Amino acid sequence: MVTASLVKELREKTGAGMMDCKKVLTETDGDMEKAIELLRERGIAKAAKKSGRVAAEGLVEAYIAEDGKIGAIVEVNSETDFVAKNEDFKTFVMNVAKQIVEKNPKDVEELLKQESIEVAGKTVQEVLVEKIATIGENMNIRRFVRFESEGLVEKYIHGDGKIAVLVNMKKGNSEVAKDICMQIAAARPEYVRKEEVPSERVSKEMEILKAQTMNEGKPEAIAEKIVQGRIGKFYEEICLVDQIFVKDSNKKVNQILSEKDAEIVEFARFEKGEGIEKKEENFAEEVRKQLQ
Repeated sequence: MVTASLVKELREKTGAGMMDCKKVLTETDGDMEKAIELLRERGIAKAAKKSGRVAAEGLVEAYIAEDGKIGAIVEVNSETDFVAKNEDFKTFVMNVAKQIVEKNPKDVEELLKQESIEVAGKTVQEVLVEKIATIGENMNIRRFVRFESEGLVEKYIHGDGKIAVLVNMKKGNSEVAKDICMQIAAARPEYVRKEEVPSERVSKEMEILKAQTMNEGKPEAIAEKIVQGRIGKFYEEICLVDQIFVKDSNKKVNQILSEKDAEIVEFARFEKGEGIEKKEENFAEEVRKQLQ
């Protein structure tokens, strides 16, 4: 006999809906283990249907090893911002970041095939599918970056997982590393220094600046000189060390690094959902489809 307490127990164990729990318990004559298996099987089927939905919300998270030498930053997407506040989802994302630090996968594909550090005997992919089934939304591990450092790795999370920054410092302490993280979060640099900017991008920018200057009525010879001056502003916007320091507008980042005897090797800045094209839904039409 299927009792209310059995249904409640199954619901607590799986996160599935009350009616689903009652149905599988009836089908399995109250066998809890078989009922869980059946829900998992059906959960995986539901997860497959959800895979077409656009997942542009979620969390960006970072994890650093105890010795401060290895760190990882990861983005895990969900369909709604509501799920990003789910404690089970938050734990999963943090465990994925920790998995990347400890197991060093080369890419997302390899990560998904690894045995999960969260659930023994299951792959990260299997754990993800279970989360999709129990939480009820499409989710995916989109991207990650992992740094190993001679000096230290530091992180910064902004806006409850909206922006995450990871920096690899060859020299310096945690205090200056945190300041650099916040600089990156606020000022959105693309490169550490100008030598890293691709030459074709610089050439294109100089062409644009020259055209702008000549459109202002300047002769070509003078325009060339003006462009050389203006290209510095371009570097100041996209190169970390050339940016104005957000905590002291009288100094540039490279001055701060010099004063603190610090050196940055690389950084990663993830913003939740950046670059993902969100599907615009007609809510009334969606409700009509569901009613049909």
